[in-house]
Amino acid sequence: MQHQLPSSFNQIHAQNCSMQTSRRCCFAQRHPVPKATKSRSRCDLNVRAVKQNGDAAQRPVANLENGKAVSGPDLTVKLNGLTMPNPFVIGSGPPGTNYAVMKKAFEEGWGGVIAKTVSVDSSKVTNVTPRYAKLRSNDRQVIGWENIELISDRPLETMLDEFKRLKNEFPDRVLIASIMEEYNKGAWEELIERCEESGVDAFEINFSCPHGMPERKMGMAMGQDPEILQEVCGWINEKASIPVWAKMTPNITDITFPARTALNAGCEGVAAINTIQSVMGVNLKTLRPEPSVEGYSTPGGYSSVAVKPIALAKVMKIGQVIRDEFDNKKDLSGIGGVETGRDAAEFLLLGANSVQVCTGVMLHGYSMIKQLCGELQEFMSEHDFKSIEDFRGASLPYFTSHRELVKMQKENKAKRRGLANDAEWSGDGFVKETESMVAK
Repeated sequence: MQHQLPSSFNQIHAQNCSMQTSRRCCFAQRHPVPKATKSRSRCDLNVRAVKQNGDAAQRPVANLENGKAVSGPDLTVKLNGLTMPNPFVIGSGPPGTNYAVMKKAFEEGWGGVIAKTVSVDSSKVTNVTPRYAKLRSNDRQVIGWENIELISDRPLETMLDEFKRLKNEFPDRVLIASIMEEYNKGAWEELIERCEESGVDAFEINFSCPHGMPERKMGMAMGQDPEILQEVCGWINEKASIPVWAKMTPNITDITFPARTALNAGCEGVAAINTIQSVMGVNLKTLRPEPSVEGYSTPGGYSSVAVKPIALAKVMKIGQVIRDEFDNKKDLSGIGGVETGRDAAEFLLLGANSVQVCTGVMLHGYSMIKQLCGELQEFMSEHDFKSIEDFRGASLPYFTSHRELVKMQKENKAKRRGLANDAEWSGDGFVKETESMVAK
């Protein structure tokens, strides 16, 4: 038996469509908000107790063969001419730092792997320890993660040899090289040529690392400057013969500017977001910032579940640009706080066609891919979606301006939740009054 959506929701949808362009209305018609069902799952999923941040919970587990679900909704995605058995990609970082860990990722069933960022001269890269710090909730769950880790410190030739080995062993799996260089056309061209010779399937351009590398005018320093970004993307796309994604920094006022610049310069897609520049905290015993290296620290990149709402907002903005300005012909890889298949579904609903996980793997291991796929299939079965494309971008038409929200609520004469105006706030009932206006 299916539950009908409230009539007010359908009325809001109709009004919202009337205020959008014909393209947006057509998109909403192609991707209607589905009717929910009582059934938790229609696909053949195993269920077992697994631990997430220390708590045992029943989570669906997909049965994967070479990354492809053997039953249930189809998780296959196609992007830039590449086919992945599922939309989950190892994000560039420690989980893709050498042959052993990348092989592990493919064996466990990840749809694709993005290797740790490489450059021509690794001798300039020196990491420190400790280089990670955790933020925990009151119940000791890890909700935030800071890193001050740099790009790969391994010789480029070593990484290239391992790329070749991986492609020989997993010829049908997608291996992406993450690359970064200084403002030097020759260095970019050399890096691209050598990586392509190793057999990688695509490039992700790291325009977004927020620590260490910007001191050399690399990473985030390029991603924050649209003029330099346009020029460097031009160099890259002129040289590259395989798909190119530009990885966006969230440390900018409007992420659509660099995203639009990269796409106009020829990139086949963008990835968002990289980590958010942060200071994890100060040790109140030593009075030193964390992570402390010889008593000192430096701002790093913030990730894990706490960044997901920020990442979703950035992905939504880029998704709108790709829909409205590029006719959905560019790709978007969503990143930020994904630890469950339902987290991933939210990014896909906002237009992403792949989802990257990095910190989650560092906390839970490579085997989490089976839960990610199982939970995504569970979500799809609840709404009778047969494929990712059945719902990708389906939530984008439901974003509008605050002014229009006010107008729609007035026209629908909807009963207001909570307080009618600011004069009704009281001191004694402040907490309850706040809760009365929280979305349920």
